[in-house]
Amino acid sequence: MPEVATLAELNAMIDRWDQEDEARRIRSRPRTIGEYFAAEQPLLVPLPEEPFETGRLFTLRVDRYSQISVRTNRYSVPVRLIGRNVRAMLHASGLVVYDGRDEVARHERLIAKGGTRLELDHYLGALVRKPGALPGATALDQARSAGRFTPVHDAWWDAAVKAHGQRDGTRALIEVLLLGRHLPHEHLVTGLAAALKTGALTADAVALEARKAADADTTTVEASEPSAGSRTSIAPLPAAVRARLPPDKRPLPSVAHYDQLLRLRRDRPAP
Repeated sequence: MPEVATLAELNAMIDRWDQEDEARRIRSRPRTIGEYFAAEQPLLVPLPEEPFETGRLFTLRVDRYSQISVRTNRYSVPVRLIGRNVRAMLHASGLVVYDGRDEVARHERLIAKGGTRLELDHYLGALVRKPGALPGATALDQARSAGRFTPVHDAWWDAAVKAHGQRDGTRALIEVLLLGRHLPHEHLVTGLAAALKTGALTADAVALEARKAADADTTTVEASEPSAGSRTSIAPLPAAVRARLPPDKRPLPSVAHYDQLLRLRRDRPAP
């Protein structure tokens, strides 16, 4: 029996087994499984253009904790949906929640009964008004366990609390977490580390450093993937190196010899 952490890992393992099984022969048959399927595949009817929905649809009401209950398990949705009805599509490995036609939440499905899966981002709208509720929040514990709330977050939070006080420092952290809706997680962590190193303990400073990290990544990708037919450019010397170079005493280039050739060609008699 395979031991895996998630259903996605198990599915990937099964796909790998399928590929390896194509080279197997069943008893004394002359062809492999892959060869038999290659002969059968052209005879198969094409799949329908619209995929068949295999999930189970639920219409559920969001409770006061900003959660919905699906088959004995609870999942979070954004706090703005408290008291409203939403649609939840339950699949074998995941749950997708819709408000009308808009997707508002996506979770990995809980297999055991009586579990709870909370997304910290869903509660930020309320926590920014009540920052004192963040330290003991279950959603924060789950974010730490999942690696979304890193030690860098904790270090920046501690420094912000020392500089601004518990309430304002925590609110500054929540504002940083809200930046995650617009910035990639890895760039945000890089921005937090850079801001912590310089003692910049505001959300604006973290946003600036995170965008610098994003721009640096974009520049690196563009430099590593030159366009076809382009020539390799020469990198300029750093300013510190140029400052230590001796002055250039060579005379400026002259075009006098070129002008002399033009005069000789102009004065030459026509044949």
